Amino acid sequence: MIRTFALVVALAFAPSAAAHAQADGAGAFTALIADYETFIEERDVMARGRRGDLDAASRWPDASFQEVAAWDEAMAGFHARLEEIDPGTLTGTDVASHAVLAYTLRYAIELPRAQSAMIPFTNDSGFHTSPDFAAMSARVRTVEEAQAWIARIRALPGYFAQHQAWLERGIETGFTQPRAILDGVADQIAAQITPAEDSALLMPIANLPESLPEAERARLRAEALDAIEAAALPALRRLHDFFVSTYIPNARETLGARDLPGGEAFYPALVRQHTTLDLSPEEIHQTGLDEVARIRAQMETVIADTGFEGDFAAFLDFLRTDPQFYAQSEMELMMRAAWLSKLADDQMPAFFNRLPRLSYGVRPVPAAIAPNYTTGRYWSGDAETGRAGGYMVNTYRLDQRPLYELPALTLHEAVPGHHHQIALAQEIEGLPEFRRRIYITAFGEGWGLYAEYLGLDMGFYQDPYENFGRLTYEMWRACRLVADTGLHWFGWTREQAEACFLENSALAPLNITNEVSRYISWPGQALAYKTGEILIRRLRAQGEADLGEAFDLAAFHDALLEEGAVPLDYLEARMEAWLADQAQ
Repeated sequence: MIRTFALVVALAFAPSAAAHAQADGAGAFTALIADYETFIEERDVMARGRRGDLDAASRWPDASFQEVAAWDEAMAGFHARLEEIDPGTLTGTDVASHAVLAYTLRYAIELPRAQSAMIPFTNDSGFHTSPDFAAMSARVRTVEEAQAWIARIRALPGYFAQHQAWLERGIETGFTQPRAILDGVADQIAAQITPAEDSALLMPIANLPESLPEAERARLRAEALDAIEAAALPALRRLHDFFVSTYIPNARETLGARDLPGGEAFYPALVRQHTTLDLSPEEIHQTGLDEVARIRAQMETVIADTGFEGDFAAFLDFLRTDPQFYAQSEMELMMRAAWLSKLADDQMPAFFNRLPRLSYGVRPVPAAIAPNYTTGRYWSGDAETGRAGGYMVNTYRLDQRPLYELPALTLHEAVPGHHHQIALAQEIEGLPEFRRRIYITAFGEGWGLYAEYLGLDMGFYQDPYENFGRLTYEMWRACRLVADTGLHWFGWTREQAEACFLENSALAPLNITNEVSRYISWPGQALAYKTGEILIRRLRAQGEADLGEAFDLAAFHDALLEEGAVPLDYLEARMEAWLADQAQ
């Protein structure tokens, strides 16, 4: 039985004449969550390893055919159990937990792992980069932890072999990534084939604490170098050879997900998953066109404010080529990002009543992945394992990293954007673990884009150029709606997709190329940002209109984030109920 979330939210706090039914529903739901989390916990060797499980710390996630089949079967079983629970019998935090679990399991069924396992990478990351990412975040402090990490290095050949088997199945079934994005992936793998001394995999051992005896550190370093030389590097070479000689020649020439086997159902399911709403590709595409027109009009006004004499295209060329808008060194770019981060920190108490305990740092994107990586990204931290969040800034090709975009990027990736939202969610008490860790893209990225808009209230944009940078970032996300649906549903070429960004934003050409490659390789994900931001801004406008001077912006922000990531239909119903309560 499916109910609207508005009804579920209303029922959650309504008196019930069937207390025993509520108890039965709550009991069944508690048992389901316990079984679901046990199943996930057993398989999440990366998380268990970070928490000190040495056996887990010596292994990689199991990507075998048998394990993926078992995963899909278990998800179907959990979904069937959830369908038997009436959400109207649930109360308190179980209401949101039901919404999140229903969303998660729905798409575990519609988009089974046996399907996504055939394309386990995008243009900038995937299974092939996950070992380096794991090395960069690992904190190895004891001899036992070091030995577990070395064992994990030696296990890399099996991990890559499992994924290669899925890639081979993708070739057999025609379910591959497009040929157009694969040269960059092959280059990423090649960049990881370095002398053992330079491998990222050595970092956890190279950073062993000096409290360990020097002889012990030397022994562990020698063992790690041997593991990299004997296991990791040969595995990377084999993977690279496979990509170049087998995968790339047999990959599909088309770009759109609609052209994949089952693509007529696959892409609409991705649209629904990433937006969390039952929207069609056609509806999303039209929303994008409308947003492009609206933002373009605002851009014209800002250009007039600068006093620039020339048309829109000339202004974009000015922004893309004038040296005043670009850092002259990597350190200058990193220092500007760090300074902006501290300016944002300074404003946070004025716009939020609750702030997370976990701090964050400003770090460069690792050189091995920087050429194909996005302009910036957030890497989650974890207070329990002593890892701060990371605002990652790409310093590759400084002539493609304009400073007028950096304020919006900082607000999105650091605070009040991803770090604030994700760190708060990790610290919420009384929630099931899956709720604390889940990342629902439409919620998280919608919040990140809203954080850029919030910079106007914070007085963050110091001149019309920085405000144009903000609008460029908003246009970027509007063009995503147009380009993603264009590529994957309407059969567009790369040039058609890039045109929206080139003609309507000041984004650097390299960024546009990398971004469109990302949309080609990750269908649907780009639709989440604008979808979530539009809802959040509409809810805020509704509160401001209904409450007038009584509207408390900080309380509104806290209420939006207080339950962590949730699907947008649930968020809308809950926030409308919250606003109605504030009006009383």
